[in-house]
Amino acid sequence: MTKITTLFLSAALLSVSTTAISAPVSYAIDTPGMHASINFKIKHLGYSWLTGRFNKFSGDYQYDATNLANSKISVKIDTKSVNTNHAERDKHLRSSDFLNVSKYPESSFVSTSISGSDENMQVQGDFTLNGVTKPITIQASKIGEGKDPWGGYRSGFMGTTEIKLADYNITKDLGPASANVLLELHIEGTKK
Repeated sequence: MTKITTLFLSAALLSVSTTAISAPVSYAIDTPGMHASINFKIKHLGYSWLTGRFNKFSGDYQYDATNLANSKISVKIDTKSVNTNHAERDKHLRSSDFLNVSKYPESSFVSTSISGSDENMQVQGDFTLNGVTKPITIQASKIGEGKDPWGGYRSGFMGTTEIKLADYNITKDLGPASANVLLELHIEGTKK
């Protein structure tokens, strides 16, 4: 093999290896209520669904379209901002019977791994609520990504998971139908 051929092959391999390696893109999560929301629902006595949301949260994520394993997300939730559209119930939810916001004013989620595909992601991570941290898995999917009308670049995802209240030392007995809470997450981020 001549030196010129070796040089061309080396350049070609270098070109392939650098295009195959991509870096995750960092995004700031949009203001809650505008294009992002953290919602929950729980059965009320087994007869109906009670729905609510957290009005205040913040976070960011990194998304690698070519290798989900390089992606990650971190979210902090202001538990005092719980809102079920009923003032007395929200006051009770903030008490030590449930969220205990005077002692634990913040909940959080930090991913430990992301796998699967854009259409079927498994986002594993540590969820902290009421002073207890447990691993959870969020089933997620990418909604889309692209340029916005203001010269920025955005991407959006949605996910769902279910938690057991007793796992987070929330032991108020609401009956067996109300032991679990379903969480629904809608996240849109702007590229940093």
